[in-house]
Amino acid sequence: MKRLHEIISLSKWLKALPVAAITACVAIPIVVILAALFAPDTSGTWGHLASTVLTEYAANSLILMVSVGLITIVIGVTSAWLIAATEFPGRRLFSWMLILPLAAPAYVIAYTYVDLLAPYGPVQAFIHSLPGLSGVDIPSVRTLPAAVLFLSLVLYPYVYMLARASFETRAGHTFEAARMLGASPASAFRRVALPASRPAIAAGVALVMMETLADFGVVDYFAIPTLSTGIYRTWIGMGEKLAALKIAGVMLLFVFVLVTIESATRRGQASMGESSRPSRLLLSRSHKILACLGCLVPVLLGFIIPTTALLAFTIQSGDNRLSDFVGYAVNSVTVSSLASVCAVLLAVILAYVQRRSTGWLSRSTIRLATMGYALPGILIAIGILGSTAGLDRFLTGLASEHLGYRSGLVLSGTLVLLVYAYLVRFLTVSYNSVNAGLSAIPHAIDDAARSLGASPLSLTRRIHAPLMIRSLGAGLLLVFVDSMRELPATLILRPFNFETLATRVYRLASDERLMEASTSALTIILIGIIPVLLLNRLGSVSRKPALY
Repeated sequence: MKRLHEIISLSKWLKALPVAAITACVAIPIVVILAALFAPDTSGTWGHLASTVLTEYAANSLILMVSVGLITIVIGVTSAWLIAATEFPGRRLFSWMLILPLAAPAYVIAYTYVDLLAPYGPVQAFIHSLPGLSGVDIPSVRTLPAAVLFLSLVLYPYVYMLARASFETRAGHTFEAARMLGASPASAFRRVALPASRPAIAAGVALVMMETLADFGVVDYFAIPTLSTGIYRTWIGMGEKLAALKIAGVMLLFVFVLVTIESATRRGQASMGESSRPSRLLLSRSHKILACLGCLVPVLLGFIIPTTALLAFTIQSGDNRLSDFVGYAVNSVTVSSLASVCAVLLAVILAYVQRRSTGWLSRSTIRLATMGYALPGILIAIGILGSTAGLDRFLTGLASEHLGYRSGLVLSGTLVLLVYAYLVRFLTVSYNSVNAGLSAIPHAIDDAARSLGASPLSLTRRIHAPLMIRSLGAGLLLVFVDSMRELPATLILRPFNFETLATRVYRLASDERLMEASTSALTIILIGIIPVLLLNRLGSVSRKPALY
């Protein structure tokens, strides 16, 4: 009996090894950053930064997060209520069009609007062509308020989707009950529906604030000193690795707070199951027009105008050297494909462990393994570089001592680290998709297959895989698109002279050559539309996974 118990215990530990290894890989960047917070500042750079610019970095990041969060509440909740609770012409069309801004990275939208509103841009030229307005100039849009606006136009769909899902279920039914008791529509919305949707709205805002904190492209282009730009400049510009890691530690504290808020608000949401949707309010003619405008403006500003402008730029100029564009596209597809395939394979392992284990330890370990989505790309990149620097030195010394030659950097500046960063950041996306598909398969099917003599491999290949094909495909697609759009991690970890569509857009826009980058930027947006439409078709309430 003792021998049998030892074998069973060993078997449990062996099953836990894959999850432990995946969790360790995700945790390494975080551990390195946390350790750097307590490392002595021998050069004095950290002390200087802390006394001069760190407060400004943190304050600007906080201002951006709060401002974008407030604006997305207004846009997201208003549009969600109009779609879920009222009837007006075009409602069904707007219900999915309001999600389209998610297809465009914030930095692409910012680059496009800056080019449109430039002193010699098309908007300024049009204003000067009007009688009496030849002397009117558009002020510079490279400001903090403009950054808040552009980020809000791209990120409001997170609030919209979660609020809409709530308004169409629990909050909608409580609103309908309040109306039956004699409350006016405005009073029922303010006193019943809105409080009932508060957890969903708060979860959406927490996701928006995470994305705002993680943004690098917009704030760097607008020269706004934030934690993300501070990390990049300290590491890349000043070469002060320890100081950059300490700034990353401050950013990590922000992330922990946001994850805690997001997790708490998601636990506060109640599920209504597959109940019928509440009836919609009939609007007057004037209110129908206002409802159409209320839904049209965010879509127009957040997607239609910038996409149309990029299309016009592409037709007018585009990438002058098509062969170069094809090369950048191939680079993007290659590294994104590697990341998506690896992410889905790891997600399958985690999903099967989750299915076959009920203990709190395995659940907690999986939560840790899938928390990378909450981490900004620049934070992951810095943590990875900090963790591999010592390993590179060790391997170089080993090669020099035993093989007689200096190998140079073994890991740094290779696709291995870039794919690793994508895995840490986007494993959650693939896991949520794969786990949803696997969880939908009843355990009774497994029991029936085993009773007929099916091996675990045969069960997976002949039964689970065909039933999970949609969730596996969705996981592949989501990680592929997110990897293709990722900017800061790619900028820091890419091999020398390795350009992707995202880094090409960043480089050319920084040189005020957006027209040359328009083909790459438009390609990123068009590819980003695919998962947005897919998730809307599948009825997903959020493109972001739960972070707990």
